[in-house]
Amino acid sequence: MGERRTSARGTAARRAPDPARVGGERCWWCGTDPVYVAYHDTEWGVPVTDDRALWGKLVLDGFQAGLSWITILRKRDAFMRAFAGLDPERVARFGARDVTRLMGDAGIIRSRAKIDAAIRNARAWCEVMERGTGSFRDLLWQHVEHRTVDSRLRRRQDMPTQSAQSVAMARTLKRAGFGFCGPVICYAYMQAVGMVNDHLVTCPRHAACTRVARR
Repeated sequence: MGERRTSARGTAARRAPDPARVGGERCWWCGTDPVYVAYHDTEWGVPVTDDRALWGKLVLDGFQAGLSWITILRKRDAFMRAFAGLDPERVARFGARDVTRLMGDAGIIRSRAKIDAAIRNARAWCEVMERGTGSFRDLLWQHVEHRTVDSRLRRRQDMPTQSAQSVAMARTLKRAGFGFCGPVICYAYMQAVGMVNDHLVTCPRHAACTRVARR
């Protein structure tokens, strides 16, 4: 799979075809909410291989635990501001004052456990990058042999909530010191960063994400 770099906000995904024009229908889960539709049409399922962007997306998925993803999407700009542009090297240096500041920030999810985990995850990311034996990208993408898995789903009922790969990834991340990264969170993350193409085959984005993954 060719490398495709993105920012921490995942803005490298480009314009998607209008389903009405190509005869297909979007995946059901994005509904009609414009924020959700834009995310579905430009980000979800597009392969991400940039180390920092992958960390930023993992942190946001951790904050989603127990909540809906649309809640996180609507607060993403606030998360960017609160967590130093989702730069793991900067977040790794956060201390007690930063935790206090974050707990008082109404723009984000004010969960002490999730905030602490985000900071620990930044430090764990730095340790992975400093080992010199690979990168954060390699640590994650090895679980799908560095290629997007095309699930070729035909029905919404066929979409799993976890997989053998997400279970293995969760174990790898926990061993490396990461938190809020269980198998279900990892599977949602794999879908988001294009490690798995779980767009229904009837969705125009299925073919689009397949083409990107093959570059």
